[in-house]
Amino acid sequence: MIIKNLTKNFYINLFIIFSIFIIDRITKIYVVSVNSKNSYEDLYSSKFLNIHLIWNEGIAFGLFSFNSNNLYNLLTLIISIIVIIILKMIISSYGIKKYGLMMIFGGALGNLFDRIFYKAVPDFIDFHIGEFHWFVFNVADIFITIGVIIMIIFESILNGQKKNEHI
Repeated sequence: MIIKNLTKNFYINLFIIFSIFIIDRITKIYVVSVNSKNSYEDLYSSKFLNIHLIWNEGIAFGLFSFNSNNLYNLLTLIISIIVIIILKMIISSYGIKKYGLMMIFGGALGNLFDRIFYKAVPDFIDFHIGEFHWFVFNVADIFITIGVIIMIIFESILNGQKKNEHI
């Protein structure tokens, strides 16, 4: 019975991670294909949101872009190691923490895929207020951010409970 539940949970977890990866891939494939036809014009533009493609060769949100292949390869290796560590954490986690880690893993897997196959990550969501533009990001980044927020909340609640136990 325990093995049956573990197998069921494994497939549910795999489905969630794979769904995040597929949603990310579909949005990126769409934006890249439309942009190749429209020569990098805004696909959508409004008061607060623009959809336009940029290729991110750096880390999160375009930070630390690299022109060197050695630095790029090192970054890709580090991200790969982090993805493996997160996978191990998922296996040993439970409850809401597991879902946060799965969101981080699914998003990281999507961005790692792009980094390996395209040597850059397509970002296209640009929120702005007037002339102030936040970083351009993608769907994988949204899942990673939500996962990190879940982890922070989970750890805060857990730490609060531990403090109350010591009082």
